Amino acid sequence: MNFLIAFTLVLLAFLGMEIFSWALHKYLMHGILWHIHESHHQPRKGFLEINDIFSLLFGFVCMSCLIYGLKNTHWILYIGIGILLYGTLYFLLHDGFIHQRFPFFRHTANKYIKAVQKAHYAHHKHHQKDGGESFGLLWIAKKYFE
Repeated sequence: MNFLIAFTLVLLAFLGMEIFSWALHKYLMHGILWHIHESHHQPRKGFLEINDIFSLLFGFVCMSCLIYGLKNTHWILYIGIGILLYGTLYFLLHDGFIHQRFPFFRHTANKYIKAVQKAHYAHHKHHQKDGGESFGLLWIAKKYFE
């Protein structure tokens, strides 16, 4: 496959995951799937929470794309790579830095990462299904940079 096409598929999948994740978070996780996602808005009682099932689901989709794409020399491999890159960044930024699941992510001087953290904290000030804000991770409103 042409490098430019492969790169474009990876990029579109990565960007698509931010859009998909935003919509899933806003309309399903804070909707009919609140009973699962609610654990993420409560103080964590251990390393894992029920909400982590969403990560497992995304991981399954990603691995399926990667395995099928590799086995069959199929373009879906590049979709899987985009999902993998997004998931890795999400894991490091959201779980590692914002929620401090890993102690080596403590401080940053990076203005963008600080703005992402502010937006996420604004989202978590709501402990119920309704009234939330800032449902995305990477695309955030300008007000969080101030």
